[in-house]
Amino acid sequence: MVILLSSWRDARLPLRVVDAPNKKDLPGDVSETRALLTGGDYIAGRNLATVVYLALHMGRPILLEGEAGVGKTEIAKVLAATLGRDLIRLQCFEGLDLASAAYEWNFPRQMVAIRIAEAEGATGDIGKGLYSREFLTERPLLSALEQHANGPPVLLIDEIDRADEPFEAFLLELLSDFQISIPELGTIKAEEPPIVVITSNRTREVHDALRRRCLYHWVDYPSQETEARIVALKAPDIADDLRDQLVAFIHKLREQDLFKRPGVAEAIDWANALTQLDVVTLTPEILNDTLGSLLKYQDDIAKVQGSEAARLLAEIQAAA
Repeated sequence: MVILLSSWRDARLPLRVVDAPNKKDLPGDVSETRALLTGGDYIAGRNLATVVYLALHMGRPILLEGEAGVGKTEIAKVLAATLGRDLIRLQCFEGLDLASAAYEWNFPRQMVAIRIAEAEGATGDIGKGLYSREFLTERPLLSALEQHANGPPVLLIDEIDRADEPFEAFLLELLSDFQISIPELGTIKAEEPPIVVITSNRTREVHDALRRRCLYHWVDYPSQETEARIVALKAPDIADDLRDQLVAFIHKLREQDLFKRPGVAEAIDWANALTQLDVVTLTPEILNDTLGSLLKYQDDIAKVQGSEAARLLAEIQAAA
């Protein structure tokens, strides 16, 4: 289940923070972690599986950096699905603030409470109750600190590089102690810390203070063999020969001087597009007609379309 925003449920403030999530349903070693990811149709190398295993057992956030479309966000989705946890996603953007990310006070409801108190002549103590949980609206970060029936959730903070630097400073308390301090109410702590996955496309550098609180991994483009396995999993209807041609062409394309090189997500989209068109083998005409599935900028399409696409295709066919 994906949770973006939800209403505050009545519960007492948690009193403690444990060191790591409940380990009874977590993989026992790196090999089991790799198998867990594979069970969610995510093909991970041993280095990535090691980082995920350590994060799960040490209770540390993971910072994943890499080009767009290489599968960083998918890791959080797969962990939530394979572990049976709720997925809480915070999509970052420029101008993101506490009201959108963590919490805000329900001012209309507070005003109604004031009017009712005035009508009943009980205005003396109304001020004490206005800043209680009853009037607090939770957002994704605060929701991730709550208890969940199926265990600590997976908190995905997606594309942190799109948010402003001051927002990173707010995250430091959450990532260190799994708590949020609300001036009017106090500190809300997680009884069990969520599994935190932070992604960045590196459009700007993330501050060192945030990096120190995380385990780090650079998610690179996969090898040709690994990408062929990924395409086979995600686009199972594509013929083997066409899949191999497709992957080889994409790897040639990534060697070119492009504004945005195609990621794994684009490879899967292109495979599905070619399947829909009943393509049997790549031709220059098919390439020109379907480049929009791979390249998302007109300058890149203009650079590859035509003779350059035909040249790259001839190279991979000669190599085959």
